[in-house]
Amino acid sequence: QVQLVESGGGLVQAGGSLRLSCAASGTRFSINAMGWYRQAPGKQRDLVATITSGGRTNYADSVKGRFTISRDNAKNTVYLQMNSLKPEDTAVYYCNVRYYTGTYYTDYWGQGTQVTVSS
Repeated sequence: QVQLVESGGGLVQAGGSLRLSCAASGTRFSINAMGWYRQAPGKQRDLVATITSGGRTNYADSVKGRFTISRDNAKNTVYLQMNSLKPEDTAVYYCNVRYYTGTYYTDYWGQGTQVTVSS
């Protein structure tokens, strides 16, 4: 059974930094891509950043230059370094992991971690 364990959320003042981590375990299938999404109250869940197994990254325009996604393939862990945080970054952040079984892709989600940025 796949498990995604997230950590690193919290409360920070505007301009501060946080680092999120998400460790995946529980399957023999290979990880294709990993990423972070966020959902603010009353809004849809939006992409923040993704990273492929080869290290190619993709960012939402709103976080480019402030957030950095990285991964440790040996540990099946993805990180999100968030700098210069703004109040509008406040949301629940969800880890996403896409596995490839050999015939199809399947997505798993973490439980979410709250990030609150005060002004």
